[in-house]
This record gives sequence, structure tokens and C-alpha cells, in this order.
Amino acid sequence: MEFLRPASWEEALAAKAEHPTAVPIAGGTDVMVELNFDHRRPEYLLDLNRIADLYEWETGADSVRLGASVPYTRIIEHLRDELPGLALAGHTVGSPQIRNRGSVGGNLGAASPAGDSHPALLAAGAEVEAASVRGTRRIPVEEFFTGVKRHALAEDELIRAVHIKRAAGPQQFSKVGTRNAMVIAVCAFGLALHPDTRTVRTGIGSAAPTPVRARAAEDFLNAALEEGGFWDSGSTLPPAIARQFAELASGACNPIDDVRGSARYRRRAVGIMARRTLGWTWESYRSGRSTTEGGAQCA
Repeated sequence: MEFLRPASWEEALAAKAEHPTAVPIAGGTDVMVELNFDHRRPEYLLDLNRIADLYEWETGADSVRLGASVPYTRIIEHLRDELPGLALAGHTVGSPQIRNRGSVGGNLGAASPAGDSHPALLAAGAEVEAASVRGTRRIPVEEFFTGVKRHALAEDELIRAVHIKRAAGPQQFSKVGTRNAMVIAVCAFGLALHPDTRTVRTGIGSAAPTPVRARAAEDFLNAALEEGGFWDSGSTLPPAIARQFAELASGACNPIDDVRGSARYRRRAVGIMARRTLGWTWESYRSGRSTTEGGAQCA
């Protein structure tokens, strides 16, 4: 196995173009596991640790450009207001040591159906910035996953950053595992309210061959919130809406039976998480409206 260690982004792209089978490694939290268990034996490893640009982020008016190697710890510490769903997901990733090394870019590159960041990225609305010597393009995250541990990157492309919409409303992330920490998700669910566009987005992990959105559930809830005037009134949601949303979210799953859980259990758990995260986010939205209106009245 040959070790390639570029000193700049341009050198990294040139190395990937010359050696398309080279496996990128930064934190190594996924790659090293595969190497240690002899599940993978690539001809080349492409070490990206010296490229400082990958560890930086930029916060704009509408979105955050997150460098591919920014570790989860940084997201939790510095971006919990802009990216609350992703910060919550970051808290569930492995141990403190893994959170100090693991990154969203690495999680995307592995393209595991159980990747902890994926439901949050789907719910928030993200685009993957992919680059090669041929140029740069942005891939909507829902189009990035093409199969089990397969993605839309060309052989000569590397992930440079992820562009994620800044939170305009409450976001939540929920994960079921066989224990409380350092565990691969049996299933996971992300939910984000977008009051600026009056829409809701979801993300489901480890309950289908790829991370997916529960689009039928989103469409139902978007219509229910609009037709019922809930965005304006901030009223409590009727239980029937929450139940229907949960059923539709469960229906979006296409899970398997494995050692971590049965398909039946995953469907049921996703429905429960969908109902609970909807309750948490909506109550947070209502509380925020009450605070704002109360402040305006006092003024």
C-alpha cells in the first residue's frame, strides 16, 4: 500500500487524478476500521491531513460552508446555533476521541446508510462540494447517495466542503442504538422546520439502502400546517396530524433484518422518532413565537 501525502489542495486533486483508486483519509475513523479488519486493502491511501483549508468553515447569511475535515467537536462547540440538527447528531458520534477526529466529509465519503450526520444533512438541506482537476460542482445531498456505501463522486473527485442551510427554525435528531454511546445506529431520524419557506424536511438513517427523506410525510405535514394556519397561529398540533406524519415516515423506510435490529423494529422506531421529534420541534417553534410576541408587546 502506497501512502500519498499532498501538501496542498491542488496537489491532492492531481494525485487523485493520477491515482483514481486512491482512498482519501483525514480523520480515518471509518477507513482505519476497514483496514484493521482487512475489509479493504487499497493500493493507495491519500492523506489529506496537511490541507488546512479542509478544516475551516465560513458562515454566510443563508448557509454555512463546512470544510470536509472539520471535526464534529468543532461543530458542536462553534456551530450549534447555525446547524443545531448536525450538532445534535455530532453528540452521538462515537467517543470524544472519535468526535475530535471524525468529520462530515469523511462520513459522506463512507456513504454508510447508518452515517450519523446524514439524516441531519438531509433535513437541513445540504449540498456536497465535489472537486477534481476538471473543476468543481455541487451535489444535493439527497442525490449524493446512490447505494449501500456508494456515492455520486466521480473517480477523480474529492469532497472539499459541505454547504448547509443555516437554521431558520428548530431542528432535532434522534437515534436508536443498542447502548447509549459508541454505537452504530439501529435507525435514526432528523427533522428541521423551515419557517422562512414554511416547509419541513426530514432525514432517515439506517432504515433503507441509503439515507432517505420521508417525502410523503413532508408533503402531508407541509399541507397540514399551511391549511390549518399553524405557522401563523403557533397552535398546538392535533394528535391526528402527528400520528399520520409518523405513519408516513415509517412507510418511507425499506429496512433489513440484521444483528442490530429487525426490519419491523426499525419501521416502528422511525415512526416513534418522527412523532417525538415533531413534538419537540413544534413546541420549540411555539415557544419561540411566544417569546418574540411577548417581547414585541413589552416594547
